[in-house]
Amino acid sequence: MDFRRIIGAAAALLLGVQLTGCSGSLPQDDGKLQVVCTLYPAYDWAREITRGHEDTTELRYLLDNGIDMHNYQPSAQDMVRIADCDVLIYVGGESERWMEAALKEKSNPGRQVICLLDSMGDAAVEEELAEGMQPEEDEEEEEEEGPEYDEHVWLSLRSAGVLVPQISEALCMADPEHAQDYRDNAQAYGDALAALDAEYAKAVAGAQERTVLFADRFPFRYLTQDYGLTYYAAFPGCSAESEASFETVSFLSEKVDALGLPAVFTIENSDGSVARAVLDNSQHPDLPVLTLDSMQSVSRAQIESDVTYYDVMTQNLEVLRQGLR
Repeated sequence: MDFRRIIGAAAALLLGVQLTGCSGSLPQDDGKLQVVCTLYPAYDWAREITRGHEDTTELRYLLDNGIDMHNYQPSAQDMVRIADCDVLIYVGGESERWMEAALKEKSNPGRQVICLLDSMGDAAVEEELAEGMQPEEDEEEEEEEGPEYDEHVWLSLRSAGVLVPQISEALCMADPEHAQDYRDNAQAYGDALAALDAEYAKAVAGAQERTVLFADRFPFRYLTQDYGLTYYAAFPGCSAESEASFETVSFLSEKVDALGLPAVFTIENSDGSVARAVLDNSQHPDLPVLTLDSMQSVSRAQIESDVTYYDVMTQNLEVLRQGLR
């Protein structure tokens, strides 16, 4: 049984009840452009595009308490902000099924809506249970309900290059007065992301072994696909599982040995238990465990310390270099 779906459906029903009559409970926006984002990278992209217009723009990142996006459920206040905003940017996919209820609420008639997965079109890929990955207990039930798409599109710089201009155009539609500034900012930012993409491609091209092994969830499929990397992982990117089976650990340990990998990877906030088990069952227990940041749980404190999407992706590149030979 998929408890995330049950909780999401219950939360949506509860929020629908809570929203009745509460649309006047939030302070006025003072005429500022209201932009609501459910994901940190989208928030940061919008911040780059609207740079120079901070006095006329109000950006809201809904997960600023640092909760993982897979566990987030909106408050009634969040739902009102979603309904009243001028621009809404969300991911779509399994983790945001609650958005279906939010989009049905009466909203600002001029609101521009960007769903990242929809914006990717045919470039969006189905979530994959690759060789050696441990399936969730309810996988068969989910397969009967149709395909699910891998929602972690922001971890591809090439996807960002597609999405940033679309977000820019949504902002231009909502705020025509500053449209040229938004387009200019988006162009400059896109150029910087493209240069970083080229650095990733160069790093992978210079590696002899182009395989990464995640003793963890694996949200980096779009990134590995961009650069032709082979990957193995304990769990799919949106898996709720956290304890690997003996078979999963054994499979990954054998891959570490057979390929002579220089390191194994985890994602941010991992307790490292699966990585330790994999290495302890391999012939190389002292290999380093490296962490790539998937930006699924960025807190307000991190943002206020000037952490940016570009910075995180640059740091991920340095970590990736360490894990390739």
